Amino acid sequence: MSARPWLAPEALGVEARRLRLNTLIALRWLAVAGQTAAVLIGVFGLGLGVPALACFALIAASAALNLGLRWIYPASVHLGETAATVLLGYDILQLAGLLFLTGGVSNPFVFFLLAPIIIAAASLTLARALGLLALALACATALLRFNLPLPWVGGGALALPPLYVAGVWLALAVIGAFLTLYAHRVAAEARQTASALAAAELVLARAQHLSQLDGLAAAAAHELGTPLATVALVVREMSSQNPRDEAFADDLSLLEESVERCRAILAKLAAPSDLSGQPMDVSSPVELAELAASPHRLFGVNISVTGDGPEPAPKCPRNPGVLHGLGAVIENAVSFAEKDVTIRADWTKTTVTIVVSDDGPGFPGGVLSRIGEPYLTQRDGARRSEKAGGGLGLGLFIARSLLERSRAAVRFENAPAPKAGAVITIQWPRAAYEQGRRDDK
Repeated sequence: MSARPWLAPEALGVEARRLRLNTLIALRWLAVAGQTAAVLIGVFGLGLGVPALACFALIAASAALNLGLRWIYPASVHLGETAATVLLGYDILQLAGLLFLTGGVSNPFVFFLLAPIIIAAASLTLARALGLLALALACATALLRFNLPLPWVGGGALALPPLYVAGVWLALAVIGAFLTLYAHRVAAEARQTASALAAAELVLARAQHLSQLDGLAAAAAHELGTPLATVALVVREMSSQNPRDEAFADDLSLLEESVERCRAILAKLAAPSDLSGQPMDVSSPVELAELAASPHRLFGVNISVTGDGPEPAPKCPRNPGVLHGLGAVIENAVSFAEKDVTIRADWTKTTVTIVVSDDGPGFPGGVLSRIGEPYLTQRDGARRSEKAGGGLGLGLFIARSLLERSRAAVRFENAPAPKAGAVITIQWPRAAYEQGRRDDK
């Protein structure tokens, strides 16, 4: 049987946490087992005057709900926000009913009211988690006044001081608020990091796909070169016979021009990087910096690339991940620069270093240590200038991830006073740079 709309995965939308129904069912079975064991131990083990029939009725209701959900919906269904909130709200109300029968807030198991709230904080929006916290506190408040006595050994009831019971309620409220905010923050950061890593992997896969297309184009050009050479040879032989028909001679001339044009196109396909004037193998860090900076020279900011080091200069194979990562760093510098961006590419016998600096306002001191984290936006105080239209988050995170995959160390800092601007230093061990570790390894 198909799932109803309120349980349909598509109801989740873009911000879905995709809490699985099977997860809630498994946790509820665990709660059913624990509640059953607690009642049995209290009645038969300790001789407490627990209203066992009423307790078992509430426990049976949870078991029946689990069986019904399992019967109607497949185990793989993912809950929408509303469905998950309703089911977690039921768990709070069911436990509140058991607490009503067994002493209310005086019952030490009252803190189990926080379990559904923590689940909500980790998998739902903060507003829904706080709503469930409010429901739990409302139930706890009602239980302060309306509840059966707390059963005690010997058949009597245990009466705790009202101030102590109020302290338990206050502890429940404070702990609940803290755990809700803490669990939501930790889960949100984990989701942001996971989605940012997925975005980085997508960018890298796209770049690798383009790199593979280069190879396919070169192979196709090689295969087409032989028949095209045959056509060119035949056309030259026919032209050498000096045909008397002027129209036929014109056609041969046009055909010969077309053949030369095809040969030029195939030559470009054989080395697609020639379209940008760059070789397939970057011969030095300076050329790598030039290649990464070339798409950003049309934005009114002067980009200068310099470098030096002992000969021979290190060489690395063309790496889409490194090119994209370095290009993103340069793009960030261009976005915030006033007039100039300086790229310095140096190398020694052991290291290769590329430093990208700009003359803009620099990174805000309050977030400098967090630059490179995912989704660090202007709302976090990361805005560097009024002309910036966005934040410093996913772009630099992807750039840092791609560069670190090539075994580079990336450092973000501001220029020392009295200079202004941001400075991003990228450094490879020379052996790693020359190896040019491909993204698919």
